[in-house]
Amino acid sequence: MRDRKGGFGVCHEGNDEGCPVEYTLDVIGGKWKGVLLYHLMDGTKRFNEFRRICPGITQRMLTLQLRELEEDGVICRTVYPQVPPKVEYSLSDFGKTLIPIILLMRDWGQEYMKNASKALQK
Repeated sequence: MRDRKGGFGVCHEGNDEGCPVEYTLDVIGGKWKGVLLYHLMDGTKRFNEFRRICPGITQRMLTLQLRELEEDGVICRTVYPQVPPKVEYSLSDFGKTLIPIILLMRDWGQEYMKNASKALQK
């Protein structure tokens, strides 16, 4: 696990280590991590597959996001000893525990998109 950035607020549940929601968002939050995890639910992906799936992400940001997810134990990075090098990313067993959360986020997003488009039509 990587070192946390800190700044976790006081939790109203009496947890001295900070708010669990903040902690969770530190692991999966941000613009790209949820999207990367969503696409890994379909199976193993290679770096360039992510570049095609998410054309708006820079190579540097993709590398950083994948590294953080790996350091947090959410994804596995497998390097195959061949030329050219082949690297694949997949959800770890721990990362698979996020699937219900990612699916709920997808469902919420779909509902929000419908409601937002209805509001714009009024």
